[in-house]
Amino acid sequence: MRATELNARTLARATGLTTPQFIVLSIVSEAGETTPKAIAARAGVGQATATALLDKLEARGLITRARGSTDRRIVWVRATDAGREMLTSAPDPLHQVFEQQFAKLRDWEQAMIVASLERIGDMLNAGGIDASPLLDVGPVDRK
Repeated sequence: MRATELNARTLARATGLTTPQFIVLSIVSEAGETTPKAIAARAGVGQATATALLDKLEARGLITRARGSTDRRIVWVRATDAGREMLTSAPDPLHQVFEQQFAKLRDWEQAMIVASLERIGDMLNAGGIDASPLLDVGPVDRK
């Protein structure tokens, strides 16, 4: 938890983005063009949360949103040049570092870690908890 917090602070100092904003910007940039629904699914958050994050990114000029030309109900999201530049200049987020290190482990080591984490989750009765509110840092009761 402490490593996550320190990484989030480093990211915020370097970019002004929260970790969830960075993740959403990464998803948009990687996709080239995508929808808020697809972003929410990929990020593992609700569509309302994804929309709020997109609002913040758009306000900073890091993404653009445009209605579809054939179906006006569809909103297409794209990263701007400034958004792509932000991603290249940002420090590696902790989850990417973890992914890289985890991928280097042998299959049996990966399986042991996953099994241990699942067991810990079960011990904490965390199976039914929605973790998506934890993707946004700050006081839980803020408006």
